[in-house]
Amino acid sequence: MKKLLLTAITSSLLATSVSAADMKIGVSMALFDDNFLTVLRNGIQDSAKSQGVDVQIEDAKNGVGNQLNQVQNFIASGVDAIIINPVDTDATVSISDDAQAAGIPLIYVNRQPINVDLLPENQAFVASDERVSGTLQTKEVCRLLNGKGKVVVMMGELTNQAALQRTQDIHDVIATPECSGLKIVQQQTAEWSRTKGSDLMTNWIAAGIQFDAVIANNDEMAIGAIQALKASGRSMDDVVIAGIDATTDALAAMKAGELDVTVYQSADGQGRGAVDAAVKLIKGQSVDRKVWVPFELVTPQNLKDYL
Repeated sequence: MKKLLLTAITSSLLATSVSAADMKIGVSMALFDDNFLTVLRNGIQDSAKSQGVDVQIEDAKNGVGNQLNQVQNFIASGVDAIIINPVDTDATVSISDDAQAAGIPLIYVNRQPINVDLLPENQAFVASDERVSGTLQTKEVCRLLNGKGKVVVMMGELTNQAALQRTQDIHDVIATPECSGLKIVQQQTAEWSRTKGSDLMTNWIAAGIQFDAVIANNDEMAIGAIQALKASGRSMDDVVIAGIDATTDALAAMKAGELDVTVYQSADGQGRGAVDAAVKLIKGQSVDRKVWVPFELVTPQNLKDYL
């Protein structure tokens, strides 16, 4: 027992004495070709650089198989920690199991793993609480429409927990007495994409769908909707457009009077938080299973604070 105790204490001391310069973190991003995830990736790189940590960032190109292979490669190369921005939340159980078996700390960032409440002690989730995002967005749409109107909803990828939760937020707000006059007339996925958002809106316009507001799970789809609406000749003054993320392009669209609502999600803050959590776990320090970076409502009234 004394020998075991001494070994445990020695291991603990070694863990806490690891210097940042000796740390290597493998990062697998769902995809590089996304405005929000680019800011997130930059936040990871900037935080790692400021702390002297070596990071290897890979693009899964939205392929589950690619991401699983990247995780295996990280494990085989002996990284000290892994940061994952999941392609498909259903695949996170396998990723968690592989990292746990290898004894490597694992951080999920931005997209919630399906097993978030069952993560082991050396794994964590850094993001913003999606129960807040769609709620802030839809409450503001409700206010702008005085609690009445027809709404179309653009969803993100249906394999993504954020898309599902943000859409549920919309329904939950509409179920409240003060917003019960809102009616969802169409709800489809545009897979987080500006191009697919534009295509979906073009289809709705061609089908003669009548609506007073567009509530999109992210800014890219909202911007796509704006482009299609403008191409059809509809004035931005008679439709409410809402997104989430407060990307640079979204803020420019709001300044131009085209986007009415977005919700600031600090991609940079999430990236930095993921690196901070990884470093702590490498050192053997404790980290909350869920680390929240707050959402903030952005409207034309407070736009100047975010430009």
